[in-house]
Amino acid sequence: MVKLSKDKPLIHNECEINETSFGKYVEIGYGSRLNNCTIGDYSYCDRYTDIANSKIGKFSNIASFVRIGPTDHPMEKASLHHFLYRSSDYWDDSKHDDSFFIQRKSKVTEIGHDTWIGHGAIIKPQLKIGTGAVVGAGSVVTKNVKPYTIVAGVPAKPIKKRFSENIIEKLLYLSWWNWSHSKIRLALDDFRNDNIENFLDKYS
Repeated sequence: MVKLSKDKPLIHNECEINETSFGKYVEIGYGSRLNNCTIGDYSYCDRYTDIANSKIGKFSNIASFVRIGPTDHPMEKASLHHFLYRSSDYWDDSKHDDSFFIQRKSKVTEIGHDTWIGHGAIIKPQLKIGTGAVVGAGSVVTKNVKPYTIVAGVPAKPIKKRFSENIIEKLLYLSWWNWSHSKIRLALDDFRNDNIENFLDKYS
């Protein structure tokens, strides 16, 4: 049985991790690739997830084969190819185009707290996925997603809100994802057993 740690992320085999920081109780699935990311407390991704230039909130649930912040190519140039910006890979007397990579890194994707990104979904760069949102499996997200909204499709479109606006407002105000580890443990039975109205009555 896997035991997660507050001190060190659980990173499964065959991962490629570059310029990425991790919060507490984080798990990274087999074969995943992360570049220039921040992964918040309790968040995890399943197998073969590819995340670039992204800030992931707390308690994010990211399924296998998801891609977040896929890097772009220079579509306005005469060629789309790597040789334009990875030039030293091809010629000894040429350098990489550092300005291109700086621009890529600046296109940060933000994933909110307690989100669920379904299997095989793609989330384009520079988008914001709101706290509590759900992205359906296989979706391609090209626009920002509001908190507690379910989106799906290619391109992804809103399906419905998970809760009423009143409940969403209360949940965002409560911000239980910022509670201490011990406080969440004390409330575990209520998380498991209470409906949303009863839970908010107890903790709002």
